[in-house]
Order: sequence, then structure tokens, then C-alpha cells
Amino acid sequence: MQIKALKTPRIEGGESLEEIISNALPSLQNGDILAITSKIVSLCQGRYINKEKTSKYDLICEEADLLLETKHNPYNLYLTIKEGILIPSAGIDESNVEDIYVLFPQDVQKTAFSLWTHLRTKYNLQEFGIVITDSHTTPLRRGVTGISLGWCGFEPLYSYINKPDIYGKPLRVTQINILDALSTSAVFVMGEGSEQTPLAIISGAPKISFLDRPPTSQEEDNVKIPLEEDLYGPLLLSANWLKNH
Repeated sequence: MQIKALKTPRIEGGESLEEIISNALPSLQNGDILAITSKIVSLCQGRYINKEKTSKYDLICEEADLLLETKHNPYNLYLTIKEGILIPSAGIDESNVEDIYVLFPQDVQKTAFSLWTHLRTKYNLQEFGIVITDSHTTPLRRGVTGISLGWCGFEPLYSYINKPDIYGKPLRVTQINILDALSTSAVFVMGEGSEQTPLAIISGAPKISFLDRPPTSQEEDNVKIPLEEDLYGPLLLSANWLKNH
């Protein structure tokens, strides 16, 4: 598998995402997957707000589906759930922008499908995928990795269920989350600082089953686990969540 990060001009907001991508792409080949950082999606959607207009905490309360209230917070970050994802501060970001808060993008799946359709047609591709990425934290581990917020063009999970392990025993529950695995790899290559490379082309990724259609609602839901079924459910359900009404 190879990943090539693509440099773009500084993106200030309100620009055409399709135009930014078209100007940055050298070409696309069958079997490629284009990773796009969610921040430029939000900026192009106008999903940002001047810091003078609100406090970050008030904005988090407005944007989060669930917020874990904490009295002592040395990092000014809050644990939230947003669109089924456990994420700090409802995905609100302040890095690599000036004087604004960048919000979680809207209609991520719709955006992924629109870009997938446009680029698939433009480059006459039969097998092609889009994944919209964000940086993500892991409990009890320092540093960030990556997570997918939306995708199009390929199966999101690779199942080992009922397949044998090296001793011939059938695996019962193991699946690879292809979306987050690719997102982590792309986030690592794209970087978090001044690299200015919010796009990456992933080539030769294994275990990919490409699709000629967008994911169904059922396929979107299959990626998520309800709190009641999650391994960490007992911990999360016992937390003092504040609900956004």
C-alpha cells in the first residue's frame, strides 16, 4: 500500500472543494482511494464561526449530541458524542486557522458521495473510493490517530467471522474497520501541523471490495455500535452525560 499526500494552497473558507481537489490531484487510477481531511470540508461548507461571537464551551454545548460535564479540565477539551462518534469537543477545531472555530462538517456522507460521483466520472474510474478523515484520540494513549467521518465506493468492514485462524479455529467476532485503518494511515502521512497537505491518494490497499454505488443506510449503521451493545457501554452509560435538546 502506498500513500501520497497532496499539498494545497492555504484554505481560508467558502471555497469550492471540488476545485481545490481538482487543482491538487495529479491523476487518479483504478483502485485508488482519496482521503480528505474533514477540516477543509467544513471550511468549504462555511462551517466555522468567529471566536469573538461565542465561547468554545457554549459552542460545544450547542454542537454536541452528548456532553460529559467535567469540573477540572486542564486542556479545555470536553468528551462528547457527535453523530455516533466519541470525540473531543464535538469535533470543534482551532488548529491551522486564525480567530475561528471550525465545526464538524455537515452531511458528510452526502459530500463523500458527491465527490465520489464527480471524480469517478471525470477520471473514468470503475474502482474508486473516498474517505473523509479526522484526527482522533484513544483512551489511555497519548497522541492522535485517524478516524473516518464518511466514505463512498467500497465496503467499510472486512469480516473474519467464521474464517479460520492459524490453528483452524473459526473466528467469532473479528472484523477489520477498513475506514478507520485507512484514515489512520492517511492522517499519519498528511500530518497535523504546517504540512498543508489535507489530501492523500491511497493506492494498492489490501482487502478492499469496491462498490459502484454509495453505501446504504444499513451499511452506514453497520459501522456504528449502539451504546448498549458496545464493549465500553457499561462505562459510557454510567457517565453523567448532558443531552443537547
